[in-house]
Amino acid sequence: MNTLDKVLLRRCIELSEEAAASGNHPFGALLADREGKILVESGNIEVTERDCTGHAETTVMRLAGKKYSKEFLWECTLYTTAEPCCMCVGAIYWGNVGRIVFGITEKQLLELTGAHKDNPTFDLPSREIIARGQKKIEIVGPVDDRELQEEIISAHRGHWTKGK
Repeated sequence: MNTLDKVLLRRCIELSEEAAASGNHPFGALLADREGKILVESGNIEVTERDCTGHAETTVMRLAGKKYSKEFLWECTLYTTAEPCCMCVGAIYWGNVGRIVFGITEKQLLELTGAHKDNPTFDLPSREIIARGQKKIEIVGPVDDRELQEEIISAHRGHWTKGK
């Protein structure tokens, strides 16, 4: 994971915090071109929009697919705070993004969310999903920087136990 990847993951953390502050779950994602220019970004909108597919990654892919060609998207990277779930990996795959960078793993997310009804986490790593497809999408993650990983995790602390 390079320096630019870490800078863009930090922006995803900001998006996740904004999502949580607006009443959604603390996830953030963005799409960047080869030079690192942010093209599309979103936090989770699942709760406030009452959209079961409103994960940050699927929202980014819906917006990006309307603006950019599949050929262009193949040269882009989708950044996200947490390893994309199977639905989000599907959106990234069908949208034709060629690279994914994520902060924490699905297993780490499960440790944070537990059996919370709003996040019934699959135990299915994104690399396993991509390995069964026909595209060679590069996956980078989890982040190898402890401080950055802690920033991602801190957005989840307390969120999944509110109202219990």
